[in-house]
Amino acid sequence: MTTQTANSFWRDTVIYASRVKEFSPTDWLVYVAWVGLMYGLFFAVGGFVLLGYLNHVEYPAYVWNIPIGVFVFSTAIAFDTIGHRTVYKDYLQEKGEALVHHITIFAGITSTVLLCLAYTFPIFLRIPALVFVVLSLVYSLIDEAMHWHRYMTRHSDRVEMWSHFFIFVGHLIMILAWWQWYAEGYPGVAATVAHLP
Repeated sequence: MTTQTANSFWRDTVIYASRVKEFSPTDWLVYVAWVGLMYGLFFAVGGFVLLGYLNHVEYPAYVWNIPIGVFVFSTAIAFDTIGHRTVYKDYLQEKGEALVHHITIFAGITSTVLLCLAYTFPIFLRIPALVFVVLSLVYSLIDEAMHWHRYMTRHSDRVEMWSHFFIFVGHLIMILAWWQWYAEGYPGVAATVAHLP
């Protein structure tokens, strides 16, 4: 990457981020609720694992990928959503991509909730959790294809495309590590729960 290209990307990123100044009160409400929910997940999972670690609970090393993945995912969402609430908002509504986002979000949240509940009901929720994990990945791929179509037809930009890439990276790291943790019987969870106030 040349210095000029790097400077240009940095400039594009600043322009993209500065679009928050175009937010309406409703945009701010949606943005804070959505991004706050994602960072809430980061602090909840990260806090839980950290509590165990500070109390000498031994987790498999891959468990740390869950909060790392959530952080990457959440930070990328914080960027991506700026464009979705401003410059690309009308296009997303007109072309059906907003609906794909809603289905993807529903599948992603449901998969996470089911994986949490599967600690208590591991056999009963195994198949529903797996179904929603797979659906969250399938709809993420559909969404990715729609993003690339927008980019190729000049209805997206490279900042949005990179943020979407990191959403996908973070989500995959998080959900695959979480599934592995569940599949192994959530080692370390019972010992951490014992330290909850």
